[in-house]
Amino acid sequence: MCDRSHLEKPPSKTRSRISNGSAVLEGVDGRSAPARRYRDVLAELISDIGGDPSGAQTAIARRASALCVVCEQAEAEMVAGGVLDLAEFTTAANSLRRLLSDLGLERRAKDITPSLSQYLASKAAKPAESPSNVNPANREETL
Repeated sequence: MCDRSHLEKPPSKTRSRISNGSAVLEGVDGRSAPARRYRDVLAELISDIGGDPSGAQTAIARRASALCVVCEQAEAEMVAGGVLDLAEFTTAANSLRRLLSDLGLERRAKDITPSLSQYLASKAAKPAESPSNVNPANREETL
Protein backbone atom coordinates (compact mmCIF):
# COMPACT_ATOMS: atom_id res chain seq x y z
CA MET A 1 0.00 0.00 0.00
CA CYS A 2 1.12 3.52 -0.58
CA ASP A 3 1.73 5.94 2.26
CA ARG A 4 -0.96 8.60 2.30
CA SER A 5 0.06 10.16 5.60
CA HIS A 6 1.49 13.21 3.83
CA LEU A 7 -1.91 14.02 2.32
CA GLU A 8 -4.06 16.22 4.51
CA LYS A 9 -7.79 15.73 4.59
CA PRO A 10 -9.84 18.88 4.11
CA PRO A 11 -11.65 20.22 7.18
CA SER A 12 -14.70 18.16 8.08
CA LYS A 13 -17.03 21.11 7.49
CA THR A 14 -16.16 21.07 3.78
CA ARG A 15 -16.68 17.33 3.36
CA SER A 16 -19.94 15.39 3.23
CA ARG A 17 -21.31 13.69 6.33
CA ILE A 18 -20.43 10.35 4.76
CA SER A 19 -16.81 11.37 4.07
CA ASN A 20 -16.20 12.71 7.56
CA GLY A 21 -17.77 9.64 9.16
CA SER A 22 -20.77 11.24 10.86
CA ALA A 23 -23.21 9.32 8.63
CA VAL A 24 -23.00 5.94 6.95
CA LEU A 25 -25.56 6.63 4.23
CA GLU A 26 -27.10 9.99 3.34
CA GLY A 27 -30.73 10.34 4.40
CA VAL A 28 -30.89 6.97 6.17
CA ASP A 29 -31.85 6.55 9.80
CA GLY A 30 -28.91 4.57 11.14
CA ARG A 31 -30.91 3.08 14.02
CA SER A 32 -32.67 0.34 12.04
CA ALA A 33 -31.44 -3.25 12.36
CA PRO A 34 -30.20 -3.43 8.73
CA ALA A 35 -28.37 -0.10 9.10
CA ARG A 36 -26.67 -1.28 12.31
CA ARG A 37 -25.70 -4.57 10.66
CA TYR A 38 -24.37 -2.67 7.64
CA ARG A 39 -22.19 -0.53 9.93
CA ASP A 40 -20.94 -3.62 11.79
CA VAL A 41 -20.02 -5.48 8.58
CA LEU A 42 -18.35 -2.37 7.16
CA ALA A 43 -16.30 -1.92 10.33
CA GLU A 44 -15.22 -5.58 10.22
CA LEU A 45 -14.16 -5.33 6.58
CA ILE A 46 -12.24 -2.10 7.16
CA SER A 47 -10.50 -3.75 10.13
CA ASP A 48 -9.69 -6.84 8.05
CA ILE A 49 -7.87 -4.76 5.44
CA GLY A 50 -5.73 -2.99 8.00
CA GLY A 51 -7.91 -0.12 9.18
CA ASP A 52 -6.65 2.54 6.73
CA PRO A 53 -8.36 1.79 3.41
CA SER A 54 -7.87 3.72 0.21
CA GLY A 55 -10.87 5.38 -1.40
CA ALA A 56 -11.29 2.43 -3.75
CA GLN A 57 -11.09 -0.07 -0.89
CA THR A 58 -13.69 1.93 1.05
CA ALA A 59 -16.03 1.92 -1.95
CA ILE A 60 -15.62 -1.84 -2.42
CA ALA A 61 -16.08 -2.48 1.32
CA ARG A 62 -19.28 -0.40 1.32
CA ARG A 63 -20.73 -2.37 -1.61
CA ALA A 64 -19.70 -5.67 0.00
CA SER A 65 -21.34 -4.63 3.28
CA ALA A 66 -24.59 -3.81 1.48
CA LEU A 67 -24.60 -7.14 -0.36
CA CYS A 68 -23.84 -9.00 2.85
CA VAL A 69 -26.89 -7.43 4.52
CA VAL A 70 -29.05 -8.21 1.46
CA CYS A 71 -27.94 -11.87 1.51
CA GLU A 72 -28.54 -12.15 5.26
CA GLN A 73 -32.04 -10.69 4.91
CA ALA A 74 -32.85 -13.12 2.09
CA GLU A 75 -31.58 -16.03 4.20
CA ALA A 76 -33.66 -14.92 7.19
CA GLU A 77 -36.78 -14.68 5.03
CA MET A 78 -36.15 -18.16 3.61
CA VAL A 79 -35.62 -19.69 7.05
CA ALA A 80 -38.85 -18.05 8.26
CA GLY A 81 -40.72 -19.92 5.53
CA GLY A 82 -40.64 -17.33 2.78
CA VAL A 83 -39.68 -17.83 -0.82
CA LEU A 84 -36.08 -17.31 -1.85
CA ASP A 85 -35.49 -15.89 -5.31
CA LEU A 86 -32.60 -18.20 -6.13
CA ALA A 87 -31.37 -16.22 -9.15
CA GLU A 88 -31.31 -12.95 -7.21
CA PHE A 89 -29.69 -14.55 -4.18
CA THR A 90 -27.04 -16.33 -6.25
CA THR A 91 -26.23 -13.15 -8.14
CA ALA A 92 -25.85 -11.21 -4.87
CA ALA A 93 -23.74 -13.96 -3.27
CA ASN A 94 -21.42 -14.21 -6.28
CA SER A 95 -21.06 -10.44 -6.46
CA LEU A 96 -20.24 -10.40 -2.75
CA ARG A 97 -17.60 -13.08 -3.25
CA ARG A 98 -16.00 -11.10 -6.08
CA LEU A 99 -15.95 -7.89 -4.04
CA LEU A 100 -14.38 -9.66 -1.08
CA SER A 101 -11.81 -11.17 -3.42
CA ASP A 102 -11.06 -7.68 -4.78
CA LEU A 103 -10.43 -6.52 -1.21
CA GLY A 104 -7.88 -9.29 -0.88
CA LEU A 105 -9.74 -11.26 1.73
CA GLU A 106 -8.62 -14.80 1.44
CA ARG A 107 -8.64 -17.78 3.70
CA ARG A 108 -5.52 -18.05 5.79
CA ALA A 109 -4.33 -21.06 7.74
CA LYS A 110 -5.03 -20.75 11.43
CA ASP A 111 -1.86 -20.44 13.49
CA ILE A 112 -1.85 -23.32 15.95
CA THR A 113 1.71 -22.81 17.14
CA PRO A 114 1.66 -22.77 20.94
CA SER A 115 3.04 -19.77 22.78
CA LEU A 116 6.22 -20.26 24.79
CA SER A 117 4.27 -20.41 28.05
CA GLN A 118 1.87 -23.02 26.61
CA TYR A 119 4.79 -25.12 25.36
CA LEU A 120 6.61 -24.98 28.70
CA ALA A 121 3.40 -25.82 30.58
CA SER A 122 2.83 -28.88 28.38
CA LYS A 123 6.40 -30.05 28.96
CA ALA A 124 6.06 -29.58 32.72
CA ALA A 125 2.85 -31.61 32.73
CA LYS A 126 4.56 -34.67 31.21
CA PRO A 127 6.44 -36.83 33.72
CA ALA A 128 10.19 -36.74 33.27
CA GLU A 129 11.90 -40.00 32.39
CA SER A 130 13.49 -41.45 35.49
CA PRO A 131 16.08 -44.27 35.47
CA SER A 132 13.41 -46.73 36.67
CA ASN A 133 11.28 -45.91 33.62
CA VAL A 134 14.07 -46.60 31.13
CA ASN A 135 13.92 -49.93 29.29
CA PRO A 136 16.91 -52.02 30.44
CA ALA A 137 17.49 -53.24 26.90
CA ASN A 138 18.17 -49.67 25.78
CA ARG A 139 20.36 -48.76 28.74
CA GLU A 140 24.09 -48.93 28.20
CA GLU A 141 26.14 -50.57 30.86
CA THR A 142 28.94 -48.54 32.28
CA LEU A 143 31.59 -50.49 34.12
